Amino acid sequence: MQVEVDGCGVCGSNLPVWEGRPWFSYPLAPGAPGHEAWGRVAEIGAGVTEVGVGDPVAFLSDLAFAERVEVPAHEVVVLPAALEGQPFPGEALGCAFNIAARSGFGPDQTVCIVGAGFLGTLVGALAADAGAHVIAVSRRPFALDVARAMGAKDTVALGDDVVEEVHRLTDGALCDVVVEAVGAQWPLDLAGQLTKTRGRLVVAGFHQDGPRTVDMQLWNWRGIDVVNAHERDPEVRLGGIRAAAAAVASRQLDPAPLFTHTFPLHRLDAAFEVMADRPDGFVKALVTR
Repeated sequence: MQVEVDGCGVCGSNLPVWEGRPWFSYPLAPGAPGHEAWGRVAEIGAGVTEVGVGDPVAFLSDLAFAERVEVPAHEVVVLPAALEGQPFPGEALGCAFNIAARSGFGPDQTVCIVGAGFLGTLVGALAADAGAHVIAVSRRPFALDVARAMGAKDTVALGDDVVEEVHRLTDGALCDVVVEAVGAQWPLDLAGQLTKTRGRLVVAGFHQDGPRTVDMQLWNWRGIDVVNAHERDPEVRLGGIRAAAAAVASRQLDPAPLFTHTFPLHRLDAAFEVMADRPDGFVKALVTR
């Protein structure tokens, strides 16, 4: 089927591609690496019955920095009518719901989010909605303000002694669940230090630039459970998008405050630049037609 793309989110994982890091092969295919898109069905093939022309959809595609893209019918999610006219970067929102599912959030837990960007803040909001006490960690004061508005009870700036502050906030108990949502070595190290004995460390950041080291002595001594929350099964990813669509349509979750910058598709370079610079007031960039 053919989908007219209304918009696509710019993911943090896109930035190294744009910067020309050596582990990618260039040139990329047209539309790559856009993968957080939504739009409207323009054409369907013979035998397609689950969607119709004109249906608003989110979908799985890595070629969505485009005006139109071809998508298999089984890799689209028809969006509720309540989302009509709203930006809905489905893959990104679905990713947060799948991370939350793997994290096992629940009442009376203390959950720490290391990295209060778009993904980390969404996951923190879902943890708070599950009844957890959320602590958000970020280097940017604006990001911490947004995390607090989205449900975090406490925030810690990276300029502080984060481990000492989390010790204080938890009366020395540390955290039941720690979500690393940056994708670099230092947040992984910090996440381990903040996880309590028999706690859960969830790797949500996308580590794409090479090997990592871990403090196995610490992880072993504390008996930490480590969860890699990256989903590659298309059905699971689509399930996350469906869960996100239902939550946003019912107003259980409002991601709109996180969509801080919007650019037309022909200004995709500007979207990448603002994501690289992360000025005050930035959380998430979208490109639209």
